[in-house]
Amino acid sequence: MEYPLTHHRVPTNGLHLHVVQCGPATGPLVVLLHGFPEFWESWRGQITALAAAGYRVWVPDQRGYNVSDKPLGVGAYALPILAADVLGLLDAAASRQAHVVGHDWGGIVAWYLAAQHPGRIASTTIINVPHPAVASNLWRVPSQLLRSWYIGFIQLPGLPEWVIRRKNWRFSERALLGTSRPGTFSAAEVARYKAAWAQPGALTAMLNWYRALRLPTGTRWRRIPGPVQIIWGRQDAFLAAELAEFSRAQCAKAQLHYFPEATHWVQLEEAAAVNELILQFIGE
Repeated sequence: MEYPLTHHRVPTNGLHLHVVQCGPATGPLVVLLHGFPEFWESWRGQITALAAAGYRVWVPDQRGYNVSDKPLGVGAYALPILAADVLGLLDAAASRQAHVVGHDWGGIVAWYLAAQHPGRIASTTIINVPHPAVASNLWRVPSQLLRSWYIGFIQLPGLPEWVIRRKNWRFSERALLGTSRPGTFSAAEVARYKAAWAQPGALTAMLNWYRALRLPTGTRWRRIPGPVQIIWGRQDAFLAAELAEFSRAQCAKAQLHYFPEATHWVQLEEAAAVNELILQFIGE
């Protein structure tokens, strides 16, 4: 059965997020969390496949992105707050638990939820992002230090926004087209991404996710008790593949799947295979 994509503004954690919903209202809840510099459409390869399999799929524009609310200040983007947004979505869906799938920054939020709120998370699928405890020890993978240069640049107040706008979004566009396999993003899709980046207040809000990394969260990382699946494209230009192995060690029970020819955007480049892995995992 085919289900339409419906658009909603859902109250959660003191703000409203734009959430695309699909699938049967009574199906198990799956929440798909995008990363930077994305928005809900980065899951275009997964939404209808999960819905057709009987899952109730919620795909938010996370806070600061696209047409979701964009609170001011770096502190509004601390990791515990980002995770509380997702927990609020589960409450809004009247769901005690959800299967959470996260890519890039959405994966960092998913890691946090799995570690700090395991009772709310039925399963966790991580796509191309390391566990935060691993990310804070990048010296273990020296090549990663060079790949992460842009994080330091983003910390500069105001300058990244000025550069990105002056160059007409080429910095962000290159993050998509320059690091993915040819044909992954069509011209029409890139135009929709640019429209999302150009939403009032969106650029600074998106960058504030990175700027909030310097804020203390008081988080004590626990070994993740619930089921975790890690999916990783080995040709990732941003994150070394070794980080996936280190991340698996943070879990009591985890499986790791590498895609040798895929990049950071593996859920789009290998959509059918990724969907098969997700469906098999959350159906166990």
